[in-house]
Amino acid sequence: MAKQKTGSSRRDFIKTVSAAGAASLLVGAGAGPARAAEEIKVPRRPFGKTGVQVATLSLGGIFDIVSNQMVLHQALKLGVDYWDTAYSYTGGRSETGIGNFLARYPQERGRIFLVTKAHKRKVEDLESELNQSLKRLNTSYVDLFFVHAISDISEVDRPEIKAWAAKMKQAGKVKLFGFSTHRNMEHCLAEAPRLDFIDGIMMTYNYRIMHSQGMNAAVQACYDAGIGLTAMKTQGGGPVADDSEGEVRLAGRFLKKGFTPFQAKMLVVWEDKRIAAICSQMPNITILRANAAASLDRTALSAADRRALRAHAASTAGCYCAGCASLCEDALSGAAPVADIMRGLMYARCHGDRNLARQTLAQALPQGPESLLAMDFAPAQAACPQGLPIARLMREAAEELA
Repeated sequence: MAKQKTGSSRRDFIKTVSAAGAASLLVGAGAGPARAAEEIKVPRRPFGKTGVQVATLSLGGIFDIVSNQMVLHQALKLGVDYWDTAYSYTGGRSETGIGNFLARYPQERGRIFLVTKAHKRKVEDLESELNQSLKRLNTSYVDLFFVHAISDISEVDRPEIKAWAAKMKQAGKVKLFGFSTHRNMEHCLAEAPRLDFIDGIMMTYNYRIMHSQGMNAAVQACYDAGIGLTAMKTQGGGPVADDSEGEVRLAGRFLKKGFTPFQAKMLVVWEDKRIAAICSQMPNITILRANAAASLDRTALSAADRRALRAHAASTAGCYCAGCASLCEDALSGAAPVADIMRGLMYARCHGDRNLARQTLAQALPQGPESLLAMDFAPAQAACPQGLPIARLMREAAEELA
């Protein structure tokens, strides 16, 4: 019974930090209680060598924006005018919600750096989804268009993709072009600089993976090539829930300094000046204001803070899927998209978003999650450098997200 009570206390503490701590982030970020939210203005950075300055905080649109229009109003007040969405987000309600806002306030379009994405790989399908996105968004153009969720550079390194990107720019439908990636990020980033039509990249980047030699070199190559970089998944949540004493100690450490571990994990990414922006899912005004305050330059992590984050990353590596999909998936001869399934579990367990988790799994496994139950994942588990219990996690994904 004592052990169960302790585990519950850990979870309750982390939940308290997440909820109550978010409201106190304004103080921790140097925007004391007397400062009105409207006085906070998110800093700006160059987006590579594109000539565009973007807000360092991007509004991630994986939520029902149709029903949350006030978030968009507040975002603009705070200077969060980099808005990120996709054709597939919330079944189209993300784009539709932004479109509703722009239909009512068309004068605001010029202020917004608007990004959307498409999963398709054939140019005719990309164009079809882009046209539908523009219609939903009530705009004639997007500032940046991503081919979404690539796992190998060959998915965009094709003459027809390059020609199509140029055609869309000439038509005025797309100003900048690039890709997003959750899988094999090091490979995708390392190869991108040789493609002269890639203006921007959004990639998983956080305190867990940013220190690897391969990732650092890949980010530097993109930065040197003038590619604008946006970091996502900056909290480093994984498919295994982490209720460890280490997480509690980490939370306590940062709360004593006036901010939460959620802030700290963003701050360590913002300290990398090669990163133009962090994209964060902010479905309510509390989180939006908290993150906006965290983006101010008044709060700095100490060397000891950074060491604490790195130590925590090392001690909990077995909770996190680093997205190196080529290792585990090659061990299975491509029989299962392990990294995508892990991402689905992360959405369910770390974000508490089971609908997005199920959507991610459905896209990864059109034949249904039950197919996982008959597979032998021992080779993938043996190949995982993080030591993740892949076989167990795949079974749990099939059971929890069916």
